[in-house]
Amino acid sequence: ALELLDELGIADRKNVYPAALSGGERQRVAVARALMNRPALLLADEPTGALDSHAGEQVMDLLIDLNELGQTLLLVTHDQRLATRCASRLVTMADGRIIGERTLERSA
Repeated sequence: ALELLDELGIADRKNVYPAALSGGERQRVAVARALMNRPALLLADEPTGALDSHAGEQVMDLLIDLNELGQTLLLVTHDQRLATRCASRLVTMADGRIIGERTLERSA
């Protein structure tokens, strides 16, 4: 657990009560909690939405690294750049309907 908190840049906050954490810190704790049990499928709904750009990069780097190690990741985002950075398959939706689907080459 501490290793995950360290990778997400919040290990120094491990003894702080949740009410004293910022929204971004709470979101990173939620990511660490989701990863603790090494789920077969990780569902990530806007995992960087409340984070500043640096913290968002830390979270996405961790998720991408885990995906490359075999972790299945289903990511929901409005950020096209983020989607194309980490996806091998991209499904586009509008008004609750699938309007596009394509396979991508993962960028570095």
